[in-house]
Amino acid sequence: MPADGGGEVRVLVFQAAPDEEQLAAVRAAYHEVSKRLAAVPGMLGNELLRSPLDPSALAVMSRWESLAAFRAWEAGADHREDTAPLRPYRDTRTAAPFAVYEVDAAY
Repeated sequence: MPADGGGEVRVLVFQAAPDEEQLAAVRAAYHEVSKRLAAVPGMLGNELLRSPLDPSALAVMSRWESLAAFRAWEAGADHREDTAPLRPYRDTRTAAPFAVYEVDAAY
């Protein structure tokens, strides 16, 4: 895959839900944000993931056609507003609130 961001990218944003009430709030915010992002150019989809080892740990994993597509959206004016519903649930236990990975190999 080219190092210039020419391949698919996965972005993980870490969320936390210490109880069932917060979990319901994270799920509702995830669905709201997903509807807002459905038409973003270059976004291929997303998933809400929950750790079976630590049920309070969640991540929103989005799939992008390229690093350039993700960066263009991230730099855009709507980025912060579109993702605002999830921001209160960021997992502050992690060193960084999100991670970006380029797909290196896939089957």
